Amino acid sequence: MPSWFLYTILTVLLWGGWGFASRLPGSRLSPEHTLVISTFGVLPILIALGLKGAARCSRAQRGPAAWALLAGLLGSAGNLALYRLMNAGERAATVVPLTALYPLITIALAVPILKERLSGWQKGGVALALGAIYLFNTTTDGATLDRWILLALLPTALWGVAALLQKLSAQSLSGEVSTFWFLLGLIPVASAMAALKGFPRDLSPSLWGLAVLIGLLLGLGNLTLLAAYASDGKASVITPLSSLYPIVTVPLAVAFLGEKVGAREGFAIALSLCSVAALSQERAAQTLTSPPASMSQ
Repeated sequence: MPSWFLYTILTVLLWGGWGFASRLPGSRLSPEHTLVISTFGVLPILIALGLKGAARCSRAQRGPAAWALLAGLLGSAGNLALYRLMNAGERAATVVPLTALYPLITIALAVPILKERLSGWQKGGVALALGAIYLFNTTTDGATLDRWILLALLPTALWGVAALLQKLSAQSLSGEVSTFWFLLGLIPVASAMAALKGFPRDLSPSLWGLAVLIGLLLGLGNLTLLAAYASDGKASVITPLSSLYPIVTVPLAVAFLGEKVGAREGFAIALSLCSVAALSQERAAQTLTSPPASMSQ
């Protein structure tokens, strides 16, 4: 089994835990304050990577490090755009699920820019993954999207471009170095929000700990994601596969929060498992993309 696939599965598990933990604060903590406090969960990862020398870059590595930093800024800005969308009113919430389709942006860019080629199995896996992402996140209230779809496209585009930049960075940097600079890009946006919104008062230690855990799980998921990119995994495969974290979040919510799984979610889980099996078929894709042995380095 290829290493990029194992790292991507770890990302799904970590982000699945992040998705579950993100539901726990409920109305006790606003999304903006969750973003600010959860950034503290990223700091231990940044410090650990910094102590291992991930902050040091040679002249040749400065460009890829800048890509990772920009990816962090765009990813955090996408979160901010999503929060603004959510604050626009109840109607805006009907288009938020569309932001989970950001892998479409990454795939559309990765194939021509990175010259990625997929096997037939992997093409089918991408299609199944996108179908599962849509089913996991779409609503069933029959609301129309009309002009709100334009607002939803902003975080979708930001996250899709950020994922591509992460792959570009990981092509030249180790997963640890790329992760350091990506996570560093989250700090400016969180700092700006802290300056604008301030810190919430009278929060219990348990709520602080929960918010920090949310950031820690998100940061560790980015570490394993960039390790997958750095292990010669295709962005057009890893991005939709890593977006299937609801297959972890949903069972946890059912088991611990008493939420129910409808036919739509059940079908999405089945599609997800099929897509995981299809996307892991690296050997077929390798046959298409590898040069002859005499030409390889």
